[in-house]
Amino acid sequence: MLIISYFYDSVSMDVDNIPKPISDALKGLVYLDDEQVTDILCRKRNLNSDLRIENPSSVLAEGLGRGKEFLYIVVEETPDQGVIF
Repeated sequence: MLIISYFYDSVSMDVDNIPKPISDALKGLVYLDDEQVTDILCRKRNLNSDLRIENPSSVLAEGLGRGKEFLYIVVEETPDQGVIF
């Protein structure tokens, strides 16, 4: 499962254009083929809005502290594939 968060400061891109190049770029680094990815959660957030982030990782906190556009990507086990939530 890929969880992609795109933090931008002024001009954003369409959220549906974000995942494909990222999943392709991770091929061979994180997984053998992007066919292995079964779930993607992709979101975009404006850095200039009121963001409430609970328990950020040190990497996410560092990115937010810089105040510049960045991607935060998490790869994790897919939740139970028999359950749709």
